[in-house]
Amino acid sequence: PPAMSRRVVRQSKFRHVFGQPVKADQMYEDIRVSKVTWDSSFCAVNPKFLAIIVESGGGGAFIVLPLAKTGRVDKNHPLVTGHTAPVLDIDWCPHNDNVIASASEDTTVMVWQIPDYVPVRNITEPVVTLEGHSKRVGIISWHPTARNVLLSAGCDNLVILWNVGTGEMLLVLEDMHTDLIYNVGWNRNGSLLVTTCKDKKVRVIDPRKQQIVAEKDKPHDGARPIRAIFMADGKIFTTGFSKMSERQLGLWDLKNFEEPIALQEMDTSNGVLLPFYDPDSSVVYLCGKGDSSIRYFEITDEAPYVHYLNTYSSKEPQRGMGFMPKRGLDVSKCEIARFFKLHERKCEPIVMTVPRKSDLFQDDLYPDTPGPEPALEADEWLSGKDADPILISLRDGYVPVKNRELKVVKKNILDNKPHPGPRRSQSTCEPDVMTPRVSTPQQRPALEEVLEEIRALKEMVQAQEKRISDLENKLCQFTNGTD
Repeated sequence: PPAMSRRVVRQSKFRHVFGQPVKADQMYEDIRVSKVTWDSSFCAVNPKFLAIIVESGGGGAFIVLPLAKTGRVDKNHPLVTGHTAPVLDIDWCPHNDNVIASASEDTTVMVWQIPDYVPVRNITEPVVTLEGHSKRVGIISWHPTARNVLLSAGCDNLVILWNVGTGEMLLVLEDMHTDLIYNVGWNRNGSLLVTTCKDKKVRVIDPRKQQIVAEKDKPHDGARPIRAIFMADGKIFTTGFSKMSERQLGLWDLKNFEEPIALQEMDTSNGVLLPFYDPDSSVVYLCGKGDSSIRYFEITDEAPYVHYLNTYSSKEPQRGMGFMPKRGLDVSKCEIARFFKLHERKCEPIVMTVPRKSDLFQDDLYPDTPGPEPALEADEWLSGKDADPILISLRDGYVPVKNRELKVVKKNILDNKPHPGPRRSQSTCEPDVMTPRVSTPQQRPALEEVLEEIRALKEMVQAQEKRISDLENKLCQFTNGTD
């Protein structure tokens, strides 16, 4: 008799991943989340800081909070304010947890150094301002493995690659997109980009050759925005809409870009699905803007390739979402992802865990993961080198490194010229008495002494400000610890 064929439930350690919001006192309250209509995530997190784009009168601002500073946010908490119009996207540098880039409607990209202590005043001076777009800039993304390489995409349909360490444009990708760019993503080693565009095409671009290496027209038939990201193995995952306005997800292989490996319908909601991907577990989380759920899928090499795992549901819709890099998770609690869900007035962390009975380090959940060291310098990458991320073990948990300054060395021909001397040539015959405006040798030291004293006072004030904030920060930790 033929053997009874029964459907075997697929084995996967991620079948039981469950999501849980943190307790009320672990949220970040009283934050005026930006109301700009733009499909970016509005939130960026790393092992040290949480950054959120906020409402701000007359300009563009975002707030940066130390991760541990949960609870009510003081209404005078300093902001990062330098843009003259709303901020549309923010992204932490993967190789320096104190550096964040912001893109704005004011057509500029700014890169900021965030101190480890909470500053007293707003941060208004970026380390560098990158000017090159002629319209608003809605997308920024750091290169995954090369130091100081940053990508921006603007409503001028340009993609620009910058060397943040020199403030220079490295590459400008023009004449590739005929319409508004919806999103841009790097592959694992940063050798290729995937972009989606209002012209309904998904493009794979080699930025250094300035070539489109693959293109797919209408991966999803619907008119609403498409998103695309690279998987670690080079496949492409997309979200979009069908002709009937159902939300879809797709998986594609560049070797045969015509036919999807998988295409699934999900529901008829109209929020754009923001995909967040963890290459270590091969899980994709889909967070719709305006949805109140997070759906997640495991991507494997066996049919149907995209396996539905579960849905985290809540009552309130999300305005945006931050996604913690792997090294910022708590390995002792078997946490495999942490989201930072934005509401109108608060940010709520949501923890995804795999239940395990043992307290030991679960090395199958935590393969070595990209650490904070870049694998290449900007000019090595530009010259054609590729390198995979430098991996670290999470066995003993990750301890963030101390603040490293981002130094910008502008390559500028003017820097090499000798400094102009005093305006008035000293060889003139007129005696000094006739020209009281020129300080006499006796006055000069006095003036310099005063300037020196002002400098010293400024430094002292800054040092005291830092000391006060340090004490305040210590006090915060002290009082938080005793709640």
